[in-house]
Amino acid sequence: MAKFEYDESGGTSLYFLVSFYALVLFPLTYYLWPSKQKKDDPEKARKACHCDPCESKRAQIHAPTPSSTLKNVLRWLFLIIAWAVFILLALRASQVERDHIEYDPFEILQVDRGASEAEIKRQYRKLSKMFHPDKEGGDADMFMKIAKAHAALTDEESRKNWEEYGSPDGRQATTFGIALPAWIVDQNNSVWVLAAYGIAFMVILPIAVGTWWYRSIRYTAVEILIDTTQLFMHFLNKTPCMNLKRALMILSGSFEFEKSHNSEVVNRPSDNEELPPLVREFSNDIGLKNKERPFCYPYSLKVRTLIYAHLARSELPPKTLHQDRLFIVKKCPQLIQEMVNSAAQLILWHKINRGNPSKEPRLETIEHIMKLSPMIVQATWDKSPLMQLPHFTEETLRLCQSKRRNVKSLAQFIKLKDSDKRYILRHLDERQYQDVLNVCATLPLMDADIKLEVVDDDDKTTVTEGAFVTATVYLKRDTFTISSDGDLNSSGMVIEAKDDLEELKSEEKDSPAASKNKHKAWEKQQKKKKSKGGGGNAGNKPKPKKQQQQQQKKAATKVATLTANSTSHGDGASNDPMEVVPVDQDAAQMSGDDSAEEGSQHSGSSDEEPLVDEGGEDEEEWEELQSGLTRKEKVLEGISKESHEVHSPYFPEVKHEWWWVYLSDRKSHKLVTAPTMVYDLKVEKEVQLQFRAPAKGSYHFSLCVRSDSYLDLDLIKTIKVDVKEAKKIEENHPQWDISDDDKEDEAEDSAVSDYTTDDEESDDEE
Repeated sequence: MAKFEYDESGGTSLYFLVSFYALVLFPLTYYLWPSKQKKDDPEKARKACHCDPCESKRAQIHAPTPSSTLKNVLRWLFLIIAWAVFILLALRASQVERDHIEYDPFEILQVDRGASEAEIKRQYRKLSKMFHPDKEGGDADMFMKIAKAHAALTDEESRKNWEEYGSPDGRQATTFGIALPAWIVDQNNSVWVLAAYGIAFMVILPIAVGTWWYRSIRYTAVEILIDTTQLFMHFLNKTPCMNLKRALMILSGSFEFEKSHNSEVVNRPSDNEELPPLVREFSNDIGLKNKERPFCYPYSLKVRTLIYAHLARSELPPKTLHQDRLFIVKKCPQLIQEMVNSAAQLILWHKINRGNPSKEPRLETIEHIMKLSPMIVQATWDKSPLMQLPHFTEETLRLCQSKRRNVKSLAQFIKLKDSDKRYILRHLDERQYQDVLNVCATLPLMDADIKLEVVDDDDKTTVTEGAFVTATVYLKRDTFTISSDGDLNSSGMVIEAKDDLEELKSEEKDSPAASKNKHKAWEKQQKKKKSKGGGGNAGNKPKPKKQQQQQQKKAATKVATLTANSTSHGDGASNDPMEVVPVDQDAAQMSGDDSAEEGSQHSGSSDEEPLVDEGGEDEEEWEELQSGLTRKEKVLEGISKESHEVHSPYFPEVKHEWWWVYLSDRKSHKLVTAPTMVYDLKVEKEVQLQFRAPAKGSYHFSLCVRSDSYLDLDLIKTIKVDVKEAKKIEENHPQWDISDDDKEDEAEDSAVSDYTTDDEESDDEE
């Protein structure tokens, strides 16, 4: 039998409240406790740029704002009050008397546990006379307790019940205490309790869920307004081929800058006086006569004007337009990334639904959109990448671009000798000149390698038409370093003055075999397969025909996949595709035969066909499996958005390097794969791109690695892909001996298949 009781005294409920309060208070205190500001690394501070814009940016980032000061005060006040309440509740809970007291007849009779029966009876008579209810000052309850205690110690049955069940009356009902005060279930308080439940579940909860739902349906997964994404999709479909200014105009129409869509936007009365002079200054560029909506609206015109002023590095009123400029610039990288994703989705939609090819965004459009990001981060136009360096002015650009030097890119400037650099920057003092060198030493120098594999195919290295191809891109980031004589170095290698980058590039072109056999540090080494067998000389015995076919097929596959030439950044024009390295197929065939002979030199001299060692294949499969598991673990860990800090003195926040990686076909002006954003490239990174192989033929695709933070530091490499004819399916293969019912099911499934039929491919070609 069980008995449930509410807490009448409030002690149990107080214990429960203190425990639950502690479970919430401790992690909340850890989260809200103000963290100490980390001190800058002295070495990092020494190598940092000390130009005026950088110093101003650092001061602005570390300066406490009024809102942050108010938040800190409220945070401390909340923590003090919360801990004061906890201490008071804990003190009160410690003072609550225990409700459950163990029954002890010796304590009730006030005798020792070793007392004899005569002493117990004598004490019982004494206490009975004292607390008898018929006497004055008697206590009936105490008299009953004394009688039960006497019976528990003298009566045999009562003593047995006390020893077994803890009570002289025998087994009692099991009592369960509910840690809620009794006034909650009191009939007089039922109206108030019901009102509290109604407010909690019918007012507060629906408002919280509605607020969350209203916000979630307005924003995408990357916190961009869905209205803005639809605006991008509309104008990308309307203008599939757009220039840089048109892309900037579409960016200015983002609803993140409109007051009714974003409460953070501030409409200032001073704009009527401060904005018109800027509009007149950039009237030829911002499109004043454009009547398209929303570009003709005041908010879009203001955004375009401030972006043009930002790119021109114009001085703005510090408390009004300058703050608006910082707000706009801070949101631009995320909006530009959404524009790129929208263009890629639109291209995918056209491919799936076989839309009008003329409405499909062109490659130039996407790359113009990408170029907006480093322009805004560095506050300069794409025609002057040298302005990304500190202390550079228009006069410095004229000295660099003179006929004598003709320096137009960052790589060309870094390659100059120290004396030439110092002559160009002769107007700078030693500290300012050191700032330029420090920034040059932090600029990224990119390199990439690529490997193509066919998904779900026995021969993963041969690309056939219609196959799904996985392109694994191995990115490597290095930095420019300058030796004492001023020559360009990379990866710690010293380049002598006579070894110009153009000579290195020509040497690579003249020796394709050397460049092909050269393995990168991050590239997985291929293991040679060896045949096993008995001793003897296998050179006098011709190779088995089956083994020759395998070696020939392997050699042809190497030629058919791709040939990629390592790029060099020293010549400056990084936007032009690299030249394809030609490969002689006969030479490749000969090298394949040679490798086959080397592999078979350990075969036995018997007439039996030598056994092929499958250990190499098993090891390669095991390595691929482990690499796949490693990639999955990295995905599960989450995406970090921290890499290398960007030198961006005109960007209001600390910016890290992000990179777009994609394959493109510049001949047809189309994307091959959707651009993938890499956020955490510190030294090396592996990226996977997927695409469907086109029709049979030879193609020259471009591997593009574009920065969202720097101009003139992109990497573009041309790769050659030979697409073979698709394999024919054997009609009489035992695998396809199926019943008529299965054939009908397959016919129904083929109507919704993701694969393109031969007829559909021929229609696409037409």
